[in-house]
Amino acid sequence: MEAILLEYAWVLLVLIALEGLLAADNAVVMAVMVKHLPRMQQKKALFYGLIGAFVFRFAALFMITLLVNVWQIQALGAAYLLFIAIKHIYDQKKGKEHSIEPEATKGSGFWMTVLKVELADIAFAVDSMLAAVALAITLPPLGDMVIGGINGGQFSVMLAGGLVGLVIMRFAAHKFVQLLANYPQLETTAFVIVGWVGVKLTVLTLAHEKLGFLPLDFPHSTEWKLIFWGVLVAIVVIGALISIKEKRALKE
Repeated sequence: MEAILLEYAWVLLVLIALEGLLAADNAVVMAVMVKHLPRMQQKKALFYGLIGAFVFRFAALFMITLLVNVWQIQALGAAYLLFIAIKHIYDQKKGKEHSIEPEATKGSGFWMTVLKVELADIAFAVDSMLAAVALAITLPPLGDMVIGGINGGQFSVMLAGGLVGLVIMRFAAHKFVQLLANYPQLETTAFVIVGWVGVKLTVLTLAHEKLGFLPLDFPHSTEWKLIFWGVLVAIVVIGALISIKEKRALKE
């Protein structure tokens, strides 16, 4: 029993680390979505988004075998992220103002933002849940309880890892909002990251077993992970250098 519990603890630590990595790029998307709101509404939108995400992910654990087959969720999430990223960059090149004034964000604007945060998290959740299931099912069954077609012990590990990931995402998103406020030049970099995350969801969709445009295991392969994180780090570094350079130029 001690060996089994130790194995459970190790997989939980790995899952928390994995959820933390997945939460990092998701948090940038959340930050961009709430950035136009007044500061207090930003916190509320992220908080309500966290509550909704908790409810959805808990429910998703019971329906994971069904959600895996709904590739349209991933496709819609990918299309939306690519749309807002391309639109922002296009508007910026055309000289249009992207940000929304605080007066225009009251009432329906606030709740619409919360809805967008919720929808984005649903798209992210499928990727996160698949990773959690892939790790948890390697564990030996613990007890006889079965929840949502999954052993109770394995279910508990997935739930704990998912909750930690949500908390990381919530606080990371708040920090990203503060960073964008202090370095507004980073906004374009943030939207490029949003677009790259959209590409990530696109790859996941194209590799779905019902589509088969890419190998089923490709989104979780070492090759794709190195490509994704390598490009993401490059975007962040280049964006940070450009932002620092522009900020210095403004001070001179």
